[in-house]
Amino acid sequence: MQWIKRRRLIGLAGLLIVLAALVGYALYNNGRPAPVTMKRQLFPGVTYRRVVRYLPRFMIVHLLEIDTRSRGLEFFVTKPDRPNAGAPLDARTTSAFLQEFGARIAINGDGFQPWWSRSPADYYPHPGDPVTPNGFTASYGEIYARGAADETAEPTLYISRRNELTFNKIPGRVFHAISGDRMLVLQGEPISDLNREELDPRTAIGTNKNGRWVYLVVIDGRQPFYSEGASLAELADLMVDFGAYFAMNLDGGGSSTLVIAGQNGEPVILNSPIDSYIPGRERPVADHLGIYVPTAEK
Repeated sequence: MQWIKRRRLIGLAGLLIVLAALVGYALYNNGRPAPVTMKRQLFPGVTYRRVVRYLPRFMIVHLLEIDTRSRGLEFFVTKPDRPNAGAPLDARTTSAFLQEFGARIAINGDGFQPWWSRSPADYYPHPGDPVTPNGFTASYGEIYARGAADETAEPTLYISRRNELTFNKIPGRVFHAISGDRMLVLQGEPISDLNREELDPRTAIGTNKNGRWVYLVVIDGRQPFYSEGASLAELADLMVDFGAYFAMNLDGGGSSTLVIAGQNGEPVILNSPIDSYIPGRERPVADHLGIYVPTAEK
């Protein structure tokens, strides 16, 4: 009889431990996108996919697949706040950028200067602080950052008036341009010497071979048991898996943020940003890539 009671107590204790673990995990993930694989259409020609991996570690990937032939769709880069100043942009979060410019989709862009993050209270920039993108940048035909002029120059994505996206081939007339810190994929092949060790949140953009499809990718990171991030080599492999023939790495870490406009026009963050190691905290950054979609969210 005592043996039966002991078994029941052990079973009850085990059940309570499991329930406590589930409740703790739910509380830990509270406010973050559920770690559940999903796929849905956000707008005509725009599909969102959430990819969840558990091996070799926790990783949550957010992917937008965008058909550039969709009627009325338009890409654009942040307009300069002070075109002729040393620091032409006011820092903004990606959510603030989306709301200010009336975009339906927004993603963080290039790295920038000045920047530091010594603690949650000691960081730069704050919203409105002057910053400069690291690489070549243009908006609506106005070039306002030129980056380095030698072999250290960042790769650049050029966007024409007709939504044609090309990497590293400067057109005769620049319309929009946004840079990243390195290429990830060239002609369907991952770059061979990318780092395979350092795990961070990541942001990337790619196109398929004929340029019709654009892939925006954000990977959450620095969040143990939720999403630990990806190496650059893993990011490149993912871009190829998604269909990218060319792909470029954008600013990552605490800058990585993907936002859409909800039904009421308010920003909806699709990933879990982590500025200053605080989950859900957005970092003010320099430039962004925005997308106008003329129809309401489905």
